[in-house]
Amino acid sequence: MIQVTRLNQQQLVLNSDLIEHIETTPDTVITLTTGAKIMVRESSAEIIRRVAAFRREAGSWWPGGVAHPPGQERTHFEEHHAAPAAREED
Repeated sequence: MIQVTRLNQQQLVLNSDLIEHIETTPDTVITLTTGAKIMVRESSAEIIRRVAAFRREAGSWWPGGVAHPPGQERTHFEEHHAAPAAREED
C-alpha cells in the first residue's frame, strides 16, 4: 500500500499491486488493473520509489519468484525504472 495525493489534495492509500501502468500527461495518471484511473500530484518516479520502498519493507515477492527483503541490493524494478542514485565524489 502506498499513499498518494489526488489533484484536489485528498490523500488516498492505494493497493500498489493493482497498478497496471503510470502515465505523465502532464499530470500523473495511475491506471489500475480494474480499469480505474487515478490522477495524482506525485511524479511517476515518486510513485515507483514508493512502491519499491513498500515492497522492500514488506519483504514481498517480485515477478520471477525473487524475494527482496530489507537491506538487499536494488530490485530489478528499481534498476530499470527508478531515478539514478547519486554517486559519491572521490
